[in-house]
Amino acid sequence: MPLTSRRLRAALLATASATLVAATLPAPVPLGIGDRLFPLLGNPGYDVLSYDISLDYVGRNTEPLDAVTRIEARTTAPLERINLDFARGTVRSVDVNGLRSEFATEEEDLVVQAPARLPAGVPVRLTVRHTSDPSGDQANGGWVRTADGLAMANQADAAHRVFPGNDHPADKAHFTFRVTAPEDLTVVAGGLPAGKHRHGAMTTWTYRTEHPMATELAQVSIGRSAVLHRTGPRGLPVRDVVPAADRRKLEPWLRRTPGQLAWMEAQVGPYPFETYGLLVADAETGFELETQTLSLFERSLFTEAGHPEWYIESIMVHELAHQWFGNSVSPAVWSDLWLSEGHATWYEARYAEEHARKPVERRMREAYARSDAWRAAGGPPAHPDVPSPDHKISLFRPVVYDGGALVLYALRKEMGETSFDDLERTWVRRYRDGSASTADFTGLASRIAGRDLTAFFDGWLYGEKTPPMPGHPDWRSAEPRGAGSPQGSATARKPE
Repeated sequence: MPLTSRRLRAALLATASATLVAATLPAPVPLGIGDRLFPLLGNPGYDVLSYDISLDYVGRNTEPLDAVTRIEARTTAPLERINLDFARGTVRSVDVNGLRSEFATEEEDLVVQAPARLPAGVPVRLTVRHTSDPSGDQANGGWVRTADGLAMANQADAAHRVFPGNDHPADKAHFTFRVTAPEDLTVVAGGLPAGKHRHGAMTTWTYRTEHPMATELAQVSIGRSAVLHRTGPRGLPVRDVVPAADRRKLEPWLRRTPGQLAWMEAQVGPYPFETYGLLVADAETGFELETQTLSLFERSLFTEAGHPEWYIESIMVHELAHQWFGNSVSPAVWSDLWLSEGHATWYEARYAEEHARKPVERRMREAYARSDAWRAAGGPPAHPDVPSPDHKISLFRPVVYDGGALVLYALRKEMGETSFDDLERTWVRRYRDGSASTADFTGLASRIAGRDLTAFFDGWLYGEKTPPMPGHPDWRSAEPRGAGSPQGSATARKPE
């Protein structure tokens, strides 16, 4: 319809108004939610409800993947711009509520100009067409190139090297993955399968999570893989993803998972997700990672000689324990990391004691001897030093692993075993599918203990020196030769 003079004047006025608004807005800048350790991680003003991520893999793991990330969110404050965390990819277009929008990239943020000012409390739909680049340095996480494809290792702040989003564990969301790959490859992702469609020489695989997930826990595996199925406690589906050539070699390890699941359920209650299993990747990462429902392991952990059987099993339990501590109950901020790693280390040690006669008390006494050195090198457990910008996984230090487990050992001595066990079960039940803080944990512990434990926690979590160990007044924390992890700790392999 041709414009009348009235419509023309209105259109010109609207254009002028939009230009004036754009001119008065400050230049795009990266934002964050104020995390002490990662100040620019996460973004204010909205809550992500779901991600729908489509990836096209052509069969070469050094080439960028074409990708579309669709985000359903709700604003929590009025917004004229929407910041997303994103790096290591090219953005081709962004739509907001179906309208093409202007955007800019600033440092590791994608800054999107909303078509109109968005009030608080309204739904917003973003569609970002981009590439996802697995080439280049992998030291700080993101895509992991394997011998036959790709996997993900997004902890702590590397999911935005794969897809745009709100990359902080305080904002958990449901995920759908749609991955297209050559028909001779197998794709597995976190959650459960939701369809498989072949078209020509390519196949599209779809997976969905039934529970909200932090971005750092997302997992997609593409490769020449075998998917092995078994049943866990209460009929839980257990699926393992392994290099097809190694399925028989790995089976003696994989078949232990149902028993480990049953053991963890006996400690803290029902497994919190829809499935579990191991992703064994032919890659050299130097760590294992508790990606949600599908924990990432190096192939060499199981195939190379030199690792005692009890040690390998304890690492398997460490990653399994994270499904409760760190995944179902995620850290509210990254300074709460000790709650994740300390608990995983605690149950790793407990399992080794029960199944391999490796006394927890001896391990904790060794940790106590090194604790002051760990605090001096990396800060106290609940207030760790800021990681190096060029080596962000340096955050994952012994003080949050065995140092965190040492706090739990002391707390169990302080509260008594019955109250401590009640605390553990209540913690994972009350905060399931959410994020929780150190203050949440310490407050719950005081309520269950029936007395104020503030002074206890102040010393154990924030003190420069390690407090006396309840029940062991003879223990001493002395300066060791080095501030490494105790013999047999999974931290030797697992930097996160």
